[in-house]
Amino acid sequence: MTLKLYNTLSKKKEDFIPLHGKEIKMYACGPTVYSYPHIGNYSAYVFEDLLRRYLDYKFKDEGITVNLVMNITDVDDKTIKASGGDKSKLDSITRRYEKAFKKGLSLLNVKKANVYPRATETIDKMVELIETLLEKEYAYKAEDGSVYFSIEKYSKYGKENLVQLDPKSMRAGERISEDEYDKEGIRDFVLWKAWKEEDGDIYWETSLGKGRPGWHIECSAMSMKYLGEELDIHCGGVDNIFPHHENEIAQSEAASGKKFVKLWMHCAHLIYEGEKMSKSLGNIILLEDLAKKYSPEAIRLALLSTHYRSQLDLTDKKLKEAEGNIRKITDFRQSMDRVKGKGRFDEVQLSDSTLVNLSGMRPLDFQADFEKALDDDLNISEALSALYRTMREANKLKEEGDLGKDDAWNFVRQLEEFDKMLAILPEKEAEIDESVFEKIKEREDARLAEDWALSDKIRDELFEMGYNLEDTPHGTIPKRKK
Repeated sequence: MTLKLYNTLSKKKEDFIPLHGKEIKMYACGPTVYSYPHIGNYSAYVFEDLLRRYLDYKFKDEGITVNLVMNITDVDDKTIKASGGDKSKLDSITRRYEKAFKKGLSLLNVKKANVYPRATETIDKMVELIETLLEKEYAYKAEDGSVYFSIEKYSKYGKENLVQLDPKSMRAGERISEDEYDKEGIRDFVLWKAWKEEDGDIYWETSLGKGRPGWHIECSAMSMKYLGEELDIHCGGVDNIFPHHENEIAQSEAASGKKFVKLWMHCAHLIYEGEKMSKSLGNIILLEDLAKKYSPEAIRLALLSTHYRSQLDLTDKKLKEAEGNIRKITDFRQSMDRVKGKGRFDEVQLSDSTLVNLSGMRPLDFQADFEKALDDDLNISEALSALYRTMREANKLKEEGDLGKDDAWNFVRQLEEFDKMLAILPEKEAEIDESVFEKIKEREDARLAEDWALSDKIRDELFEMGYNLEDTPHGTIPKRKK
């Protein structure tokens, strides 16, 4: 099945076919490192990681891989304000928050980008791009030395756009110098900000004069430097659509004369316990705080569990549910690892891509269901449904005595195949000694004989050996004490 992804530009799902031979060029708007990232920020990066993992998986047989670039915005209005115009403080502050950001990515099992370019290390490319726009007369210098993009000169602005802009509301010749502004601010936007006293010693001496870049030009320059002028996919949150991504399109295409991005993908906002997170409400939730209550795998699963274009209301209830599902998945893998011998239907061979409903002899292609779901614009609900159906089928066969060792191995293999995209499986614990399972069998026999004293004695012995026991519908699972 062809992979279909929703394009914010065309407002419809489109077949995705890579543009560049063996490389998918993907750019994701990274963090502005002026404070610690909150859980809403990480929601976008988990979505992008699912997309990146599935692209790698989908095109692996064709030898196609994803080249992901994610920028680090370490100079803009926010970072300068945080540093008070002190360049040494700017470097110290932004490096600290960049480190915290990457630590969070690692905690959530997000694969590293191929490159994390910093804005402050890409100034030359920004200046080069702005000079091109000046030469083509899509940009002009203002009286104070700042450089602005002219929406009047770029006639496409407001015609083919990511959001519905009203060309009549465009105010040609009027300027806006802030990095962020609302949809009503359809005016010439700043590319290069001439130095002002409040900038302190944060500036660069360039052919454009003394100053620093505007936010919007930064992403165009960094993406072009590392991926070229034509990208397959550009990702970000819906809050980036306007003005940031709209301005990226205008300045990039005006400079190169080429279509900047084939496919724009945006994820919805995350809210927490029914409210939008904001500093003014005092309800910013940091990843490190959530990680004190829930496992990283549960947090990732909770962030994944809602389709990326739907608003996720992250609640303690949802996180507890995700924690329970992670426990079920872990127990399932352990349970399958303990299956010995041959099942009643052992003569049925399970292929690499198809599991068989042995009791009814009907094909149930769980992996095909999983891939079909993700092929449909990353339909995560259906994909997770395929995962849980796999587990239910295996557990049913195990309870009925129809599951052999080879069949159990196939179920585990399929679980691990799903996890190449989901990345929620906890690290596998070291093999548990066979004597532990022998004692568990003795305890089960004692319980069947209603010898509760012996049952309790064996539980206590296992506790002293470092194990807690969890009785589940599919057997007793030994858990190492932490």
